[in-house]
Amino acid sequence: MTSDQKQREHFLLLVAFAMPIAFSSWMALLNNFTIEVAAFTGREIGILQSLREVPGFLAFTAVFVLWVLHEQRFAVISLFLLGLGVFLTGFFPSALGLYATTVLMSIGFHYFETINQSLTLQWLPKDRTAEFMGQAMSIKAVAAIASFGGVWFAIDYFQLPYQTVYGIFGGLTLLIVFYMAIRFPLFPAKTPQLKKLVLRKRYWLFYLLTFLSGARRQIFVVFAGFLMVEKFGYSAGQVALLLLVNHFFNMFFAKKIGAWIGRIGERKALTLEYVGLVLVFTGYAIVENAWIAAGLYIVDHLFFAFAIAIKTYFQKIADDADMASSAGVSFTINHIAAVVLPAALGLVWLFSPAAVFYLGAALAGLSLLASQLIPGSPQPGRETADWAKPSIAQ
Repeated sequence: MTSDQKQREHFLLLVAFAMPIAFSSWMALLNNFTIEVAAFTGREIGILQSLREVPGFLAFTAVFVLWVLHEQRFAVISLFLLGLGVFLTGFFPSALGLYATTVLMSIGFHYFETINQSLTLQWLPKDRTAEFMGQAMSIKAVAAIASFGGVWFAIDYFQLPYQTVYGIFGGLTLLIVFYMAIRFPLFPAKTPQLKKLVLRKRYWLFYLLTFLSGARRQIFVVFAGFLMVEKFGYSAGQVALLLLVNHFFNMFFAKKIGAWIGRIGERKALTLEYVGLVLVFTGYAIVENAWIAAGLYIVDHLFFAFAIAIKTYFQKIADDADMASSAGVSFTINHIAAVVLPAALGLVWLFSPAAVFYLGAALAGLSLLASQLIPGSPQPGRETADWAKPSIAQ
């Protein structure tokens, strides 16, 4: 590995560590801060969560920013906005103040995730991408665990005010950003990126898998945790413990899962994931035991690492110049469900919580069918399995 390649990978791993320091602490403090300090009701928290998803839906606009910003510099600035939004949160304990800092944080988070994915797919050789993405997930898990633990110590042990805690964790991310700006050179692009929206017919399977993944993820994020609290009476501490267990699993296994995906290929990895998710979501619908429910929750989160396979599939079939634009488009596609599903399924939940999870199982089943179209060796011109092409042409 060349010195230049090592530096690029060190940059990607450092930003992978810096992001959760701010974001995980923001998530850990959100509910208590909004209720205890900002006196939020369900109305205000609903508005805040909707506003938080808007920048993700608009992630496709990242490609237009590249007209004026180098992609690597854009990633650093986005990380700065994330850290700044978290740093400022405690200073504005009102509805409008929290809406503003949340949008600022979310712009930084979603632009960063978009550009980080683009740089990873551009900079990593195809035979190393899956394992490296798993390693980056492990690094993120370490940072998240440190943040959750730090927040607990700061609030429960040292009894620091929210303003100080937000300032500490947002400030740590800002310090890393300043270090990165000084430490790393501006790496030249390996392939100049198209600075316009790219939607290609031959990427249709990637778009479909991305949309279905986003829809399933919303059901997990919004309703799986809610099931733990409403049906089984899990306390806030028990939910936090579940999250810590999930991150510990990622810390130890994500890199191995990435390497395994690189060895067996995307279709086999996604087949295992989607069969597993059909069973997990069906389990959510019928479970009556709190311990089994916790096990389903942990297994569900462990499958998140398998999403690496969708990204590496795209890396193998896409033109090198399409990475930046397609990263933004994929984030937008992924967030279409985030805008619609939570509110719609919230109404379904009132009548039948099981129906929400049966829908998740159905979406996993559709993903399983779609994943079988991935060829054994994806490449430009061979985006779908040979046996599927005649039927598609018809």
